[in-house]
Amino acid sequence: MDERSSSSIRHHRVLIVLLMVLLFGIIMTQYVCPSRSECQMLHHLGSWFKDGAATGSRSGGGNEIQDGLQRDPYIAEDGALVRFIPRFNFTQADLNRGVDFNIKGDDVIVFLHIQKTGGTTFGRHLVRNIQLERPCECHAGQKKCTCLRPGKRETWLFSRFSTGWSCGLHADWTELTSCVPSRMDSREAPETQPSRNYYYITILRDPVSRFLSEWRHVQRGATWRASLHVCDGRSPTLSELPSCYSGDDWSGCSLQEFMDCPYNLANNRQTRMLADLSLVGCYNVSTMSDDERWALLLESAKRNLRGMAFFGLTEYQRKTQYLFERTFNLEFIAPFTQLNGTRASSVDVPSEAQHKILQLNRWDVELYEYARDLFLQRFQVARQQERRQARARRQQERRRLRGRLTTKQGRLLKPTEPPRQPASSSAGAEEPPRGRAGGDNVASEVPLPDWWDQDENGTMEDYMDNVEQWK
Repeated sequence: MDERSSSSIRHHRVLIVLLMVLLFGIIMTQYVCPSRSECQMLHHLGSWFKDGAATGSRSGGGNEIQDGLQRDPYIAEDGALVRFIPRFNFTQADLNRGVDFNIKGDDVIVFLHIQKTGGTTFGRHLVRNIQLERPCECHAGQKKCTCLRPGKRETWLFSRFSTGWSCGLHADWTELTSCVPSRMDSREAPETQPSRNYYYITILRDPVSRFLSEWRHVQRGATWRASLHVCDGRSPTLSELPSCYSGDDWSGCSLQEFMDCPYNLANNRQTRMLADLSLVGCYNVSTMSDDERWALLLESAKRNLRGMAFFGLTEYQRKTQYLFERTFNLEFIAPFTQLNGTRASSVDVPSEAQHKILQLNRWDVELYEYARDLFLQRFQVARQQERRQARARRQQERRRLRGRLTTKQGRLLKPTEPPRQPASSSAGAEEPPRGRAGGDNVASEVPLPDWWDQDENGTMEDYMDNVEQWK
């Protein structure tokens, strides 16, 4: 009986020791490789538990642990865990879009709102969901919010939900760039008008989904008749921009009718709204061929998109949030939500109609492919910079801890002072130097664990991590 009890006590002690070692290891791992930092140690640990984590994620539904690591919220918002292969070459200036936005100064964010791209949701994020020293004042029953700078009676945001449609309903690039400065400076005396930085932003969407969404919206009675379409100081004439319908609206129109109208502004809307229309004679289509006109508009839209401070994609809500926060050094209160169930997605479109929509929007398709490539490359570069900054902070912390540990060990190893020799004895005798036989080195350094000098250099795997491939 005594042997069994002693054996049980030994087993309990072993289990306690193992648990303590495990807890210590977990604490040290979290300390050295904090959450969301992806050092090599956690990659190796993750590979050991890969099978178990995969099983848990299948059974747990909402499990946020993948491959032994905390799941990256930006991985594959479209559900495809594949690699993104860039198709276009961009300069470093195109990819590094951080701006020095001074909300307390005179800088202004201008939101170019393209129809049916999710701009209404994003616009509400701007006025209701950003952490600000002076939050926007939004009241129930009012569409507009008051977004003022700290200490000033002046807005920092030019958008539908802050200033209203001050330059016209869904004003495009051509209208905004000529209208916004005069609107912002209209309240200032000419001698006191500040020199402002205008940061233009917008949201783009897959052209087919956007086209179908606009058709459904028009089918329910939307017209956007209040749009001014001002270019070179005037709106287009009726002969330059004919209407697709004769009544008050186009409610109840079929998809075929919507596609058959040659004047429908839904066709290639994103390219037209982002381009400088004055380059092609505004809405006068008689100055050049249709292909030549749209080729110029496409290049202008690409150029303007590259020069924008920020643009997002409806299909990548979390990445859109991340890039906006990195660009303007602002943070949203609540995370963006990816909603894949829209009215457009519920439309059952025959393959012939889909092909016709692609033909009608071929310039938008090319623009979106270009924008998606630029967007994902910007995200990729921003994540790389974030990882490098995290590594630098970890390395700095390790050097600091190494210095503290070295100093502490040196104090522990410092020898006891020998008794002083009387003044009368061997006046010429010298005290043995420290560091030789008869004295220890105060700065003696003990061996450190291997992870102190762990390689923190980035790899191609790190470079290509967490991005998507073209469909």
